[in-house]
Amino acid sequence: MIFKRNKSKILKFTAKYGNHLYDITTLIELLVEVSRFKNGLVNVHVQASTAAIMIQENGETRVKRDIIHFLQNLIQSNVINQNDQYKYDNAHLKAALIGPGKTVPIIKGKLALSKCQKIFLCEFDGPNIEREILITPFRN
Repeated sequence: MIFKRNKSKILKFTAKYGNHLYDITTLIELLVEVSRFKNGLVNVHVQASTAAIMIQENGETRVKRDIIHFLQNLIQSNVINQNDQYKYDNAHLKAALIGPGKTVPIIKGKLALSKCQKIFLCEFDGPNIEREILITPFRN
């Protein structure tokens, strides 16, 4: 199957808080709508090494809070080699675990997510960092 790519769009997003999940689903839906693709895929990719893209439930704030809490407990700041000349915190490791992008099917012009699923920008650094998220729709 051959997919044709529409022009990629760059979504600029300022993360006001660090260690936070931001629901960007509506913004992605608008870009998919503008593409006018009925069926295909959309790739969502954050161009950063301390942020990630996640698909997760949005029904309760507790889920987002639990994810952040789990990652903070999993990757504590003391796992970083303090002798390195390049200083960074555990944001790089959290982002590496989640990953910089996700691909979502487009069916009948809509994102093929369940009622509970949303697309999140995971900001592990911050606050007040502007992120560029590359949105690329493909149609078959």
